[in-house]
Amino acid sequence: MLLNNHSGLSLECGTDEAGRGCLAGPVTAAAVILPENFNNHILNDSKQISEKKRLFLKPIIEEQAICFAVSHVFQEKIDDINILNASILAMHESIAQLTTLPEFIIVDGNKFKDYPNIPHETIIKGDGKYLSIAAASVLAKTYRDLYMDSIHEEYPMYNWKKNKGYPTKEHREAIKKYGITKYHRKSFRLLPEQLKLKL
Repeated sequence: MLLNNHSGLSLECGTDEAGRGCLAGPVTAAAVILPENFNNHILNDSKQISEKKRLFLKPIIEEQAICFAVSHVFQEKIDDINILNASILAMHESIAQLTTLPEFIIVDGNKFKDYPNIPHETIIKGDGKYLSIAAASVLAKTYRDLYMDSIHEEYPMYNWKKNKGYPTKEHREAIKKYGITKYHRKSFRLLPEQLKLKL
């Protein structure tokens, strides 16, 4: 059973990101403040539930949250500042868009930078412990997946509709065959050493 609150403060925001390990597309973060009495028995870490359940939960979270926001940080910025900094930037941007100012931030993982004037705590595997982080993980994942579905239409040969930009065998084979697109992260190791591309 996931917990409602960590800090004891009522306006506690959970934040998480999706897409850190992908070869293409943005890293996407969400921030969510849930009401203190929020409860949902299906909600869990987005990696532990099916796409169908994530899409079922998305409107429930959006309707019942006090507020939520989602932010994409795109591949050019990832290449510029690295994936860890881009992930934290996406979380900061999503928090900044919240219509209600949080009193406390709980962050999935163990890396974060201070957000101005709001205390935070990092929680390893927080998306499997706290409802607000799990809700943020579901929104980050569903919004990012929908974005990857939309750019799939432009470059169907990489099958982003299925792999969402992750380094599957199929995705790497397509990179080997067709080269890279404007959506690929050039700072990432897109192919194993023996298949290196000339960028």
